[in-house]
Amino acid sequence: MVMVKETAWKWIDDHHDQLTEISDKVWGYAEYGLCEDKSSRLIADTLKKHGFKVKLGVAGMPTAILAEYGTGKPVITTQGEYDALPGISNKVVPRKEPLVAGGMGHGCGHNVHGASAMAAAIAVRYAMEKEGLKGTVRFHGTPAEENFGGKVFMVMDGLYDDVDACLSHHPSSMNVASLSSSTATNDVRFHYYGKTSHAAGNPEIGRSALDAVELMNIGVNYLREHVIQEARVHYVIEEGGGQPNVVPDYARSWYYIRAPERGQLDPIYKRIIKIAEGAALMTETELEVQFIDGLYNKIPCKGLADLVVKNMREVGAPEWSEEELGFAAKIAGQFSRQSKVNAMRKAKVPDWERYVDVDLMTDILDPWGEGETSPGSTDVGDVSWVCPTLEFGTACNVLGAPGHSWAFVACAGSTIGHKSLVFAAKAMAGAALDVLTDENLRYAFKKEHEERLKGRTYETPLPEGLQPPLEIARENWEKIPKQ
Repeated sequence: MVMVKETAWKWIDDHHDQLTEISDKVWGYAEYGLCEDKSSRLIADTLKKHGFKVKLGVAGMPTAILAEYGTGKPVITTQGEYDALPGISNKVVPRKEPLVAGGMGHGCGHNVHGASAMAAAIAVRYAMEKEGLKGTVRFHGTPAEENFGGKVFMVMDGLYDDVDACLSHHPSSMNVASLSSSTATNDVRFHYYGKTSHAAGNPEIGRSALDAVELMNIGVNYLREHVIQEARVHYVIEEGGGQPNVVPDYARSWYYIRAPERGQLDPIYKRIIKIAEGAALMTETELEVQFIDGLYNKIPCKGLADLVVKNMREVGAPEWSEEELGFAAKIAGQFSRQSKVNAMRKAKVPDWERYVDVDLMTDILDPWGEGETSPGSTDVGDVSWVCPTLEFGTACNVLGAPGHSWAFVACAGSTIGHKSLVFAAKAMAGAALDVLTDENLRYAFKKEHEERLKGRTYETPLPEGLQPPLEIARENWEKIPKQ
């Protein structure tokens, strides 16, 4: 088996420059979710060149990819993302210096994410060909993880139904395969429609949509006392009127509502809907509820986590150069030591004291987090309800620097990001080949998956007929400065 893996690892080493160039191009494109036109095309074209059957534009999303090599069972997939985040554009420098003011940036390292999964799939394909291995290796290119939950639409279309194991890599500040879950989420917009009037001359005629938004927000804020401690509700007011002397006839808020599991989220969401309706009654406005997407909590898989960590250790973590360590130290110096300690303690990092003075992680940690729930959400959760799934992390960001920040953008476009990519791709390829060739492993993962579900089945959180919000995405993308 070692020889089979070495075929895959050698392919990754031999194509280092091409793989890092793809990552850097996606970093430069820095595209909004559901608008990753250049990024998805680049990845899809690369997979085609290496003999994959590629479909670009699946599940109603022009930038979603389904690619495969081989036939029949078992089916192993690697899963990649390539969307960026607004407002955090930065140069590859160890300080906050936007490449484009207000522009997009890969503050979660998704340029590395998509490239590492693509590289792993291609490397497995060549190992399969050389060794005559049976089965199918797939690549799922999943848009809009950061904003619209692209994987949910792909799950709803059955694109994971026959998968034996799904492997995903997410750039991180640590080398770890976490066993923690994530929160279930509803992503919803509330539109209020009222009547305009002169706010001074005849305010009695007007019906303020902004009043409705504000009253709804007040009601939700009072609700916070009466929900489970682990629940989270966040909102922004996207539209609030034109100018103060005109009663606004339209206003809109955008909410994320989270709880550890969907069974806990749904009753909170129902109460929020009642509050929204109450605000409309109080202001004599009309309410439209626009459900954008909903996510499930993540189902861990310890068997896959152990296997990935084993492969990470077989590959060996990257060694950082003096230049990379110096780059990281300059970034680390802009964040307080105490905030770093607080973040590690909050995440319950084992032996966190060892890493207080570490900027770039080299240790490969044992899986941890069983029974814990991360406060964040991901559409990986929906995939994990359908098949055994693992998303693992490799060090790409400076330990102690926050995610979704300029610091992560800088690291993801640097040689730090390149080394994270290669390390992750090799670990993913090695684990995929283990699963592909070992029926006992696949059986064990399936049994663990069934036990963790405890008889529960996945039911899409999306309302019937809901389509990916392509128009919303394009409208938002058009407003963002391009680089």
